[in-house]
Amino acid sequence: MRIVIAEDSVLLLDGLTRLLTAEGHVVEGHRTADATVRALTAPDAALPDLLVTDVRMPPSHTDEGLRAAVHLRSLHPRLPVLVLSQYVEQRYASELFAAGARALGYVLKDRVADVDMFLTAADRVARGGTVVDPEVVTQIIARTRSTDLDRLTRREREVLELMAEGRSNSGIAERLVVGLPAVEKHVTSILDKLGLPPAPDDHRRVLAVLRWMEQNGDRS
Repeated sequence: MRIVIAEDSVLLLDGLTRLLTAEGHVVEGHRTADATVRALTAPDAALPDLLVTDVRMPPSHTDEGLRAAVHLRSLHPRLPVLVLSQYVEQRYASELFAAGARALGYVLKDRVADVDMFLTAADRVARGGTVVDPEVVTQIIARTRSTDLDRLTRREREVLELMAEGRSNSGIAERLVVGLPAVEKHVTSILDKLGLPPAPDDHRRVLAVLRWMEQNGDRS
């Protein structure tokens, strides 16, 4: 794959470049969001197979990287983007997924230390999948109103978290070591209890779950 990395930390950029290059990928790095946007919007620019970007980048170190990712996705909706964040920032995660969840990922920088996890996330996003860091899911759920979550059984909560991570029904069944029919039943029950219409597309399910979490979290 050809991968573009937007990261202002020299050490992290070098580390990611070495890691991905060792896996056989071609890597191009940029230390500012503006440089990344310019490189990918130039007249003769070829889109990468994956864009990996930090949320906070120069000059303000607030959300330049996220803004660049959102902008590039608006120009190229199929561009796979994996966003790295130092902290769980619910607003940023929700904004990233607002226009669709296909080929998108949002993970914490701590996960980069888990090489296998990071490489799996990068591969999944590049192939059109969705990745949401488990810690992001856990904290968003924790901020939602308990009265809403009380309607879900313990098993349904577990399934909901795995849904929000972008796992398919078969992936959830494998993780929980249960049959596929049981997972399908739980998913239907969850969507009914949360007032979300069933949708066969896993990416739409992730988007629906994240939006529901955001709306309820704002009222907590």
